[in-house]
Amino acid sequence: MLYVITGPPAAGKSSWIRARARARDIVIDLDLIATALAGPGAPSWNHDPTLLKVAHRARFAAIEEALAHRDTVDIYLIHTQPSPRALAKYRRHQAELITVDPGRDIVMQRIADMRAPHMQAVATRWYREAAKQPSHRVTRQASRSW
Repeated sequence: MLYVITGPPAAGKSSWIRARARARDIVIDLDLIATALAGPGAPSWNHDPTLLKVAHRARFAAIEEALAHRDTVDIYLIHTQPSPRALAKYRRHQAELITVDPGRDIVMQRIADMRAPHMQAVATRWYREAAKQPSHRVTRQASRSW
């Protein structure tokens, strides 16, 4: 099964997956890929443009390979704000789309506490775009620290 987990930055998408995925499942998370590719001592949430370009390429390759195995393992894919083209692809693969959103106030506080300030603009854009879209299955998480 392919699970596509969407939601604003700092919503708890990775935590949602950690609570559900098993050891043999495949988890594709751009933040984890970027961290794995970054040099020693690089800051968490490293959004260096070159690193992100490489991480995106690795993510696309991982998605393609994982889809070839979706009958034998579950795939958890974090895609914060998929384009209509990406959504169509995921639907062709019979993905379950899940939105993790604990609410704008909680997200903005988490960003202020744990993320780079520019992520507030990403979250604002996510909420603006989400308001225009028909909702998918929404999972609301309680306000808790992780």
